[in-house]
Amino acid sequence: MSTPFVARTEQVARLAQALDRARTGAPTLVLLGADAGVGKTRLLRHVGDVVAAGGARVVTGHCVDLGEIGLPYLPFAEALGVLRGTDPTAVARVVEARPALGRLLGGTGGRTSEDAGPADAADERRELFEGVLEVLAACASTEHPLLLVLEDLHWADASSRDLLRFVVSRLSDQPLLVVATYRTDDLHRRHPWRPVAAELARHPRSSHLALAPFTDDELREFAAAVAGRALPEDQLHRLRERAEGNAYFTEELIEAGADADALPWSLADVLRTRVERLDAATVRLVQLASAAGRRVDEPLLRAAAQAGPGAAPAVGAVDAALREAVAQHVLVVEDGRIAFRHALLAEAVYADLLPGEAAAAHRAFLAALDATPTPGAAAQRAAHALRVPDLPVALGASWEAAVQAARVLAPAEELRHLEVVLRLWDAVPEVAAGLPASHAAVLRTAAAAASRAGESERAVQLARGAVAAAGDDPLARGGARTDLARHLLGTESVDAALAEASAALVELPDAPSRERAWALATFARAALNAGREDEATETAARAAQVAREVGDVAAESDALTTAAVGEQIDHERSAQLLTEALARAVASGDHATELRTRYNLTSTAYYAGDLVRAAHEADVGHRRAVELGMAWAPYGVDLQMFRLLVRYVGGDLAPPAADEVAGGRGEVRAFLTSVELYAAVARGDGDAVERALALEPWWPRDPLLTQLAGGNAVDALTWRGEPARAVAYADRVDTHVRSVWSPEYLGGIWLGALALAAVADLAAARRAAGQDDADVVADADARLARVVRTADEGRPRGGTLGPEGRAWLARAHAEHARAAGRADVEAWRAALAELAYGHRYETARVRRRLAEALVARGDRGAAATEAQAALAEAHAMGAAPLAEAVADLVRRARLGGAPAAPGGDVLTARESEVLTLVAQGLSNRLVGERLFISGKTVSVHVSNVLAKLGASGRTEAVAIAHRRGLLGTAAAREGRVSATGPTV
Repeated sequence: MSTPFVARTEQVARLAQALDRARTGAPTLVLLGADAGVGKTRLLRHVGDVVAAGGARVVTGHCVDLGEIGLPYLPFAEALGVLRGTDPTAVARVVEARPALGRLLGGTGGRTSEDAGPADAADERRELFEGVLEVLAACASTEHPLLLVLEDLHWADASSRDLLRFVVSRLSDQPLLVVATYRTDDLHRRHPWRPVAAELARHPRSSHLALAPFTDDELREFAAAVAGRALPEDQLHRLRERAEGNAYFTEELIEAGADADALPWSLADVLRTRVERLDAATVRLVQLASAAGRRVDEPLLRAAAQAGPGAAPAVGAVDAALREAVAQHVLVVEDGRIAFRHALLAEAVYADLLPGEAAAAHRAFLAALDATPTPGAAAQRAAHALRVPDLPVALGASWEAAVQAARVLAPAEELRHLEVVLRLWDAVPEVAAGLPASHAAVLRTAAAAASRAGESERAVQLARGAVAAAGDDPLARGGARTDLARHLLGTESVDAALAEASAALVELPDAPSRERAWALATFARAALNAGREDEATETAARAAQVAREVGDVAAESDALTTAAVGEQIDHERSAQLLTEALARAVASGDHATELRTRYNLTSTAYYAGDLVRAAHEADVGHRRAVELGMAWAPYGVDLQMFRLLVRYVGGDLAPPAADEVAGGRGEVRAFLTSVELYAAVARGDGDAVERALALEPWWPRDPLLTQLAGGNAVDALTWRGEPARAVAYADRVDTHVRSVWSPEYLGGIWLGALALAAVADLAAARRAAGQDDADVVADADARLARVVRTADEGRPRGGTLGPEGRAWLARAHAEHARAAGRADVEAWRAALAELAYGHRYETARVRRRLAEALVARGDRGAAATEAQAALAEAHAMGAAPLAEAVADLVRRARLGGAPAAPGGDVLTARESEVLTLVAQGLSNRLVGERLFISGKTVSVHVSNVLAKLGASGRTEAVAIAHRRGLLGTAAAREGRVSATGPTV
């Protein structure tokens, strides 16, 4: 098996625990049922390797699909043959005592069939069964328990099923674990394995182990292992939809190309065999169902079957075909609908249809939908008409479906249907002419739908088309340019948006109009984003006045929002103005402006340090975005970003639910992943650096994503003990963002402080190694100067640097002092004071550094207070790297209250600390420096450790401690620091 084993942690643990119980005299049967391809064999091979490394014996017997008769006892014969090869003496003794067993092993033991009567045959069968059990017991011991794997018992012959029942009934104290696997998708109602499995499941010695398809995280890990690289989120999303977490299907699709449409022939053949064994009438019904996709309403399928070509089948015939397809696990009942058991099965069946067969199936569904209209019928009619093809019907039905999608706030579906309308516009002009909207209007509507669906780039493309199609009408053309400008703002194309809004104002008549109000409001927004606050505020006021004159409440709300953000006013006044703007936006029904206003309410509260209000506004705004079907629209995504950010700042480091970051398109998922990295780094996720680096392809699309992903990568690299790499990466990120934004972008304060932390680690390592640190300190001086210049010359909201900016500025000063080798207690206390607005995680981090500075100054009492507060917070939040760093400081500085060391039942806490550092190869002198004790004291501790563990030297002591679990995870983690010196 070339693909590395991934995931399935729970299942591996349960099987290992079951074998441990068997080792102690509690034998068990584990029934492992799952669909074909989910990964039963892969799991058991991995478990076999794991337990074999621990001394267990592992043997496997396979069943083979040989029809109704099969080979008797095949899996047991295979397993016993393996056991005879590994322990021939034990097997031979049992065969000598139980001659009938010889036949199972290829011999001629027992009576011949000519000599045996019915009673003799029964006795011989019992002897064979008992012999099998005795061989299993003889080849198992507490030192070498036996894992017997019986694969694919859905193909087992009757004799093998009987023998398994006998073995399980005789389980008593043998060190034996039996794992029986079978395919659940092969078990039709009359399958002979079904009653046997039910009987075995009731036995007190048996248990059932579920093996579900991969979760999203497991699929991501597995796909990366198969492909040899992390796959983009859009490819993962497609794999998830098609393979539905099935390991084999996933692997085959990746090997064929994760973004390919066609099924690989090997997979298609496997899937088709399930259908080919059905009778002809059932096959026809299944083929018809495949034309509807994965799922279809049962009444619609029945109606289509009656409307199909040729003589309509009788109702009873349709019932029989449906029942047979369900019994054979080709179709299932899912949420009250008829569905294919697997999405790829529907694909395979449909791909196998001839063009004429496919067209006939779609015509049958069209006829059924015309006869019995149902909710959502327009979308279905459009889909089937396109595949017949019947273009006039497809165009009319697509328009109707788009209108229905807009009515139920489903922008992605609205966009899909409108794009069909646009594609068919020139093909059937007589139908297009009868629609209630012009070509340009449809393009503008489609652009708006794309924006609400989170497809900002597509919105810009469609809006450009609308400008080109607007003709010479100044109102239509000006309105189309305004729309384009707004969509350009959604892609951070501020200069292009300003140009389009300016052109719109030139083209539009000076007289008040709805179009002019929106053009002014849009220009004001673009000017605000470009840093032209005075011009933005003045234009917003004009826009609001024009909007009031023409009665456009939505345009007025948009302008008021810009004015509230642009004016340098206090937080409360800004919140009041935004609340008034929100009321107007809600009243107008302009959902995009409503979400923009909600976003600005959230961001205003956040940057003012009002985290409680920011959390409330973000949650309310996000719920509203979901209600409106705009969760992945520009401001819907921004509100979700603030939800994740405020949650992290408040100390909640739990990973977000899958639908919180994975529901949008690629760029949206990438952006939200960059935000989630804050908590991932704080938690100490092992792959945080790699996840951040994987986002680099998105840098050209979004400088904020670059800043967030890059800054978190810098932080994670510093925690990982790679400060030089962290500093170099910080410079790469900073260079890129400066090239897009202003050189004094405010995020540079945060990024600069993180870079200074890495520089401080480098300087400390230099000093610990007795090397010159002058160049590193000089670099720290330059970096601090840049941070200070950014704080002085940047453009903070409201004109004044907020609490977050001030906190990171103070942190930069403190890290600079650390880089220079100064224990600047006052600098760290200043940073702590600035964090009082509520950044829980950073407060704990600063307390750790403050405690270090206090230790260096000699104030151990105050240091202990700060360290214990930091440690308690780190544990409460689940910030593992921080907790470990603080605990290490407490131990090294002897501040008291350190957590119990691993192996504390044998070694003292200090001896465990010494041994952990010895395991890294540190000399007594270096161990002493790390623990703030003398080398002579270290020598005494090492001598005590050797005596307690009965070791003759340091290497043997480390080996013994590893075997006995006396060394904690810190040993491996600290090992990477030894090359560069301590980080304090």
